[in-house]
Amino acid sequence: MTLSAPVHHLKRKAKLLSRDRDIPLHAALDHVAAEEGYNGWSLLVSKAADAAPSAKLFPRLIDGDMVLVGARPGQGKTRFSLELAVEAMKQGRRSHFFTLEYTVKDVVALFDKIGETPARYDALFRLDSSDGIHAAYIMEQLADAPRGTLAVIDYLQLLDQKRDTPPLAAQVKQLKDFAAEKGIIFVFISQIDRSFEPASKPLPDMSDIRLPNPLDLALFSKTCFIHNGEVSFRGG
Repeated sequence: MTLSAPVHHLKRKAKLLSRDRDIPLHAALDHVAAEEGYNGWSLLVSKAADAAPSAKLFPRLIDGDMVLVGARPGQGKTRFSLELAVEAMKQGRRSHFFTLEYTVKDVVALFDKIGETPARYDALFRLDSSDGIHAAYIMEQLADAPRGTLAVIDYLQLLDQKRDTPPLAAQVKQLKDFAAEKGIIFVFISQIDRSFEPASKPLPDMSDIRLPNPLDLALFSKTCFIHNGEVSFRGG
């Protein structure tokens, strides 16, 4: 069943309904869900998540995977990566979100857009927005993480922005070896070069990854590219 609007729009509608009718938010959410043909808000969110590309990709991930998620700005690559983290947490796995771009407020807003809340996964979710995010730091933070933990790195090209960190290629190789040893799933959000032209092909690919510094893209075991709502998976 197709929703009439994205989940975060429906949630906003419920908040307005709650205020206008002076009813509890949970009742307003269930009312909106009923209008969409679902017997409760939780069922609506669950079904919407099942239909999401992230829900289809997650079962294909295995411990030790290195996943590259690429898209131009505004195409939803960060949201998609967070959805993968939520899929992991639904299975009781831990998720870490390392970001050099987003604030806590930004990430909470992303949770809201997918009809979720960080509080639901409080014991499983960790947001790290340290200025010192690079391979050695990430490995230190994940040293005791159990196998199957999913770690999002936002984003790939920022790992070697500081002169005192190793080259990007060296850092990604370190993380690949660490992932294989510890069974961590890494999801790297990646920028796409501005030369990508949708008129010539509908989706970017590996040739469109923006690489200011050399990097062997064969280090990644799976890729996901997004543009205009379309998603392509490769690997596994």
